[in-house]
Amino acid sequence: QLQLVESGGGLVQPGGSLRLSCAASGFTLVGHAIGWFRQAPGKEREGVSCISSSGGNTKYADSVKGRFTISRDNAKNTVYLQMNSLKPEDTAVYFCAAYRTLLFNLCVFDDRYNYWGQGTQVTVSS
Repeated sequence: QLQLVESGGGLVQPGGSLRLSCAASGFTLVGHAIGWFRQAPGKEREGVSCISSSGGNTKYADSVKGRFTISRDNAKNTVYLQMNSLKPEDTAVYFCAAYRTLLFNLCVFDDRYNYWGQGTQVTVSS
């Protein structure tokens, strides 16, 4: 069974930090670009960050630049999203997703992601 499983979400106060994990099972993340997306109630899903299959290229939404950091550990078949200086507007369900690619140094936010996790809730509130 091919799946991605997110963990690490929760309730945090504004200014706090969380680290989300995305673990793959049933397949290797090697050769896959990985993205983190989020969806808040009543809003469309948006791309937050992505990392190329090589790990050498990353991309961030303007709203999270300087606060979030994406990384990958292929040995653990896991991708992480370190979220610092969290704001109430970061509240959403966060999803990780993956697509296989031969473009080792590129990741994008579009519809080519074909593996998705079930999501983890992040709530930023005092």
